[in-house]
Amino acid sequence: MSEIFFLALWIGLLFNAAPGAVFSESLRRGVRGGFGPAFAVQVGSLAGDAVWALLGLAGVGALFAVPALRVPLTVAGCLLLGWLGVTALRDAAFPRTEVGSGDRSRHGALMVGAAMSLGNPWNVVYWSGAAGAVSAVLGRDASMTGLAVFFTGFMTSSLAWCFISAGLIALLRRALPPLAVRLLEAACGVSLIVFAALLAARLATH
Repeated sequence: MSEIFFLALWIGLLFNAAPGAVFSESLRRGVRGGFGPAFAVQVGSLAGDAVWALLGLAGVGALFAVPALRVPLTVAGCLLLGWLGVTALRDAAFPRTEVGSGDRSRHGALMVGAAMSLGNPWNVVYWSGAAGAVSAVLGRDASMTGLAVFFTGFMTSSLAWCFISAGLIALLRRALPPLAVRLLEAACGVSLIVFAALLAARLATH
């Protein structure tokens, strides 16, 4: 089982390190609020990923091929990304004098991260494929135990990435002057809107 665990560690790192909407939102919040908000977005997204992982590994991913389930979730995800993008552009153009901090700010970032992940039902397709890949590796020894080991390895790697990513963003924040923060915030806003458009395009073609 150890090979499954270490394979999951590597796959988890690749999955989380790839640039995406969650990183854009983490970066946007992190350059304003530091480690806490950036980390909260990452952990919230990880919680959403865990839900999709459990569904995919349990073999119920096919349910999300049903338009009645897939379409509303995807539309909600698109609207959320678009709203976050517009908010980022607004904050870059008209910086707030006070930026939310503390438990309230982290709680909001946590909820946004979870919503971003849950609003992308295509994640369950990835996990359904992962379940098949793990079963193929284990062969006759495939069982829920093997899938649980894969899930544990992936989540361990993902949690480690939450710390790494938020830490790097916090360091970047200290090095940036205010103007650079605003420009980076605007870039994050544009990227979030692009990700919303890509998610909508994927929905339209399936």
